[in-house]
Amino acid sequence: MVAEKPKKSKVELKKEGEDSDHIDEGLVLSIEKLQEVQDELEKVNEAASDKVLEVEQQFNEIRKPIYSKRNEIIQTIPDFWLTAFLSHPALSDLINEEDHKILKYLVSLEVEDFKDMKSGYSITFNFSTNPYFEDKSLTKTYAFSDEGTACITGTAIKWKTGIDIANGSNHEGKGSKRPFEEDSFFSWFSEEEQKAALDGVGDEVAEIIKEDLWPNPLKYFNNEGDEDDFDGDDDDAEDKGTDEDEDDDDEGGGQDDKGEDDG
Repeated sequence: MVAEKPKKSKVELKKEGEDSDHIDEGLVLSIEKLQEVQDELEKVNEAASDKVLEVEQQFNEIRKPIYSKRNEIIQTIPDFWLTAFLSHPALSDLINEEDHKILKYLVSLEVEDFKDMKSGYSITFNFSTNPYFEDKSLTKTYAFSDEGTACITGTAIKWKTGIDIANGSNHEGKGSKRPFEEDSFFSWFSEEEQKAALDGVGDEVAEIIKEDLWPNPLKYFNNEGDEDDFDGDDDDAEDKGTDEDEDDDDEGGGQDDKGEDDG
């Protein structure tokens, strides 16, 4: 039988109630003060963000003539952008045989943030005259609205007669009628959509070009890229598989040892 706890007197209960009220008031006051400090921090953070943006805008203007100088030099190097794309561990997987031929005509690549640097950016591929399409430039644009949506648009490529690599056909001259079946990198330009920013703005190809290839394409032209930056998931999967195999071996070994003991 469990002994009953002695009942507390009304005086004791009243004192506890008074202490409880006192603690609650103190807690509320502390939370209010904490909120005031937090609001103050938010104002400082917002001011800091604005300052960082201002500085970034200034340096973005400083970079422009340097990028132009870089572009002039790149145009003197045969197949520079083709080599850089083919040497990139992630982008190279998106380029098939026909894309390879087209990218030989790529003379320059430009990544440009909108002036405020918050509302979007564009990626432009500039081509010399080629036997594949009429366009001199192909652009992919990412525009972000204050309402939290992203509008993604791309150039509708004007393929020359008998050629539409992005949609799976390449009927060039000299009697070539070979159907084009592999996915083309150039289908990326036709991927357009409008969606909420929370759904994941942009796409992996654009982010790789903007954040990795564009800042230092020479690294990939010289084949100095780090594949570990782009195959981490595969390595994790392999490591997990290896760990599971080792666990299975350990379990198997344990069963064998038990069998020997029983014997």
